[in-house]
Amino acid sequence: MTATAKKPMSADEFLAWSEGQEGRWELHDGVPVAMAPERIAHLQTKGQSFRSLQAAIERAKLRCEAFPGGASVRIHDHMVFEPDALVYCGPPLAPNSLEIPTPIIVVEVLSPNPAAYDHGPKLTGYFSLRSVIHYLILDADRRVAIHHKRGVEDVIETRILSEGMLRLDPPGLQIPVAELFPI
Repeated sequence: MTATAKKPMSADEFLAWSEGQEGRWELHDGVPVAMAPERIAHLQTKGQSFRSLQAAIERAKLRCEAFPGGASVRIHDHMVFEPDALVYCGPPLAPNSLEIPTPIIVVEVLSPNPAAYDHGPKLTGYFSLRSVIHYLILDADRRVAIHHKRGVEDVIETRILSEGMLRLDPPGLQIPVAELFPI
């Protein structure tokens, strides 16, 4: 990730600015940060996790939608993340929206450089949103899913899975862990 030398931006300024930029960007404490290029294993896992979430939604016949990477999630006025996949279960979104206002599930695929960011600021940032119930961190190299779930009294429960069934309730999804990763 590379920070730009721009003056601190609000989330609204960032979203307007980022539309005209090449590459992927996030807003960290008011500073636009260019995301590193994605390796093939990252892209494959990102795509597979999206497809698995969409298939689980269809199996459960839920009125939710999975989104691939590209949509923004506003954490607060100076923080905007772009998860690798997410699930939204709210009212229909405007087709020209740049952000998902209340995701219930967010997914990040580990990259070599910002791994500490996924486990630190993104963990606390995503769970600062009342809508987020599940935060999945996928380690493509080890084929491991780290499942953080909002529990009773906002305690964050963590499970590390390399096999078996991943249960995401609410909204009521079940996904075999192996399906989150490419073959």
